[in-house]
Amino acid sequence: MKTIKIILGIITAFVVVFLVTGLLIKETNYEAQIAINKPINEVFKTFNNIENIKKWIPEVISFEVVKITPGIIGSIYKIAVQNQGQEITMTEKVMAYVPNEKVTLFFDAENMLKKDDYTFTEKEGITTIKLSASCKSDSFIMACVFPYFKGTFKKQDQTYLNNFKAFVEK
Repeated sequence: MKTIKIILGIITAFVVVFLVTGLLIKETNYEAQIAINKPINEVFKTFNNIENIKKWIPEVISFEVVKITPGIIGSIYKIAVQNQGQEITMTEKVMAYVPNEKVTLFFDAENMLKKDDYTFTEKEGITTIKLSASCKSDSFIMACVFPYFKGTFKKQDQTYLNNFKAFVEK
């Protein structure tokens, strides 16, 4: 009986820590970056060409324009991706767009709300793309999970940036 109480106590402690995570951490933030041996205007143009997205994000199944606005800010796209054998549809909204400097994208993917803030800088012909990302959720349980997957999110975005570098430099 004592063993069962200890096991239940440990399980209870894990559950409490998990739930408190969602109360204390409202948003998961991380950064990634890549240096590309191309001029900033070429990198920025290639990065923002919707025809290219499938070439560096292999999970993208389809990418369609929902709304295009003058100046790009406010434009909305519908993206379907393959995730572990499951198709997920999300919307992407352009929140900021400064040519050759910055693009901020907001994604709504079911229970995941993600903001990707890309900044572009150039020094001596080498363009650096820096991503500052933040994830949060409408769902309390998902909000509890996200902080534990921060490394996975960062690794995935870094892989996409690496793929983009390989694509644009070839």
